[in-house]
Amino acid sequence: MKKTTLGPMPYMSVMPTLLVGSNVQGKPNYMTAAWATVACMVPPMVCVAINKSRYTAKGIEENKTFSLNIPSGKLVISTDHCGLVSGAQEDKSGVFRSFYGKVKNAPMAEECPVNIECKLFRSVDCGSHLLYIGEVVEIHADNSCLTDGKPDITKINPIIYAQATYFDVGKQIDKAFSAGKKFNKN
Repeated sequence: MKKTTLGPMPYMSVMPTLLVGSNVQGKPNYMTAAWATVACMVPPMVCVAINKSRYTAKGIEENKTFSLNIPSGKLVISTDHCGLVSGAQEDKSGVFRSFYGKVKNAPMAEECPVNIECKLFRSVDCGSHLLYIGEVVEIHADNSCLTDGKPDITKINPIIYAQATYFDVGKQIDKAFSAGKKFNKN
């Protein structure tokens, strides 16, 4: 298979679309982000990269807390809006109904099927972005999105981001940690 070199860039084929929630000067603010992932299993941690100039970063620094909210496909317009408009220029506190959990000052968007409540573990200066690593304090999930007590990706229908385009989840193709058992070594 012929390959083309593309040069260094922060490329991943697909990323989750999330709403990062933080209180900024006492008001809930949400920004859209796609540069996020799991950081650690024990203790449970997640991370998100945010440009240093973003208004939401001020709230994370101020309160040492944040939330990662997983919007469903039906929220694509309001989710994208939160990435187009800065909280420094427009009050976005009314875009979603906010609720608070154990850490008391990390706003979570009620409309999102899954909300991850975090306390800031560490921030790492990576250049243009700060990588915020958050210890997961609690996960809130709508009952309608659970199967056998666990989040069900087909019911959540998260927004997937790839190359400046939003997608929804496709069909299941196999099971992790078992598909590889079919590998033929010959």
